[in-house]
Amino acid sequence: MLEVDLSVPRPGASVTPKLVEGMGILHDDSDIIVVDKPAGVAAHPSLGWDGPSVVEHLAAAGFAISTSGAAERRGIVQRLDVGTSGVMVVAKSERAYTLLKRAFRDRTVDKVYLALVQGHPDPFDGVIDAPIGRHPGHDWKMAIVDGGRHSVTHYETVEAFRSTTLLKVHLETGRTHQIRVHMAAIHHPCCGDPLYGCDPVLAAELGLERQWLHAKELSFTHPGTGEWVTYASPLPEDLRHALDVVRRRDEF
Repeated sequence: MLEVDLSVPRPGASVTPKLVEGMGILHDDSDIIVVDKPAGVAAHPSLGWDGPSVVEHLAAAGFAISTSGAAERRGIVQRLDVGTSGVMVVAKSERAYTLLKRAFRDRTVDKVYLALVQGHPDPFDGVIDAPIGRHPGHDWKMAIVDGGRHSVTHYETVEAFRSTTLLKVHLETGRTHQIRVHMAAIHHPCCGDPLYGCDPVLAAELGLERQWLHAKELSFTHPGTGEWVTYASPLPEDLRHALDVVRRRDEF
């Protein structure tokens, strides 16, 4: 299980070029590269994390990325949790880095996730508006706390099963672990997410070794062309398998 999530920003670490098995390239041009990040991969190196990262894969694959940002985070304009798979954009040009950082800050980027959660949210479609900050008693965990950063999650039901629900989630803000924290707060944690209170028996039945959470689509104004673009990532095999299991269970 990926119980410790080291995609929470930490002080600097060295970059060692290293190819990552399963890393996909969805788009590449002179301004940006869009990757399909597998689970178990951090956005960038950090102290305490000795696993693979997107930055190190791109360095090993020969991609030249923006030199803006700290050495171990150059080109990084967004992060996905280590245990979350899906689409992620990295800046190659300095102009792209500046414009994309601004777009994420100004919330003009459309981020769509799929999440399989335990139980049935009430209502089936809704908005969670609750501030998120570091958990007062856990180094690697986030929580809803007074004085936390403003955080808004929109969700809608795609498919309801006997004991789980598949949600499409739109992030209005982009806080660390936001979907995981917000869904746990309404007592519907992501399946396979022990850090935020999932049922370990259900996770085992679904064959999950990480949270069922996937960054499905990312849309933004292209920093080079000025066009609105959308990039999408297909569901990886482990998440498709878990969906197949819950669907088969509902047949009996």
